[in-house]
Amino acid sequence: MSGPYLYDDGPEALHTGRPRSRNGFIVALLGGTAAVAVAAVVALPLVKGSAEEQAREVVGVYLAALEAGDTETAGELLCEAERDRATEQGLAAGERAREYVPFGTGEVVGVRPGELDGQDAQEVRVRWDDGADRAETTLTVVLEDGPRVCGSSPAG
Repeated sequence: MSGPYLYDDGPEALHTGRPRSRNGFIVALLGGTAAVAVAAVVALPLVKGSAEEQAREVVGVYLAALEAGDTETAGELLCEAERDRATEQGLAAGERAREYVPFGTGEVVGVRPGELDGQDAQEVRVRWDDGADRAETTLTVVLEDGPRVCGSSPAG
């Protein structure tokens, strides 16, 4: 090229240096993503609680709802199979929930791992007391869109 230039020197190539590698940035980005994923996996049980803690909590809310006469909330805490069974029997889910209460006030006394129809579950022992009588039942809690009460049987 020839011609009048703004400066005395001729035009210079815009990229005269050796190109820089961006591999370090890509490796750091992938490493950061992996670190965030591992942190999320570790933090999830800390935020939601262990299966035992979740089972204990849902049964506590369930018992409090039944004691307060809030069968709608108690019915919502039942698993889908129990709600379906209530519908088949012509009951509301809350009325089905009432069948889980032998008498008096329930208190959670223990939780242990169990299984229901091949699915991991938590078996929550509940002690019932009305002053004169005492009984224990076991409520089965499964993870189904959150922890849900899915069965009751005499403790034993």
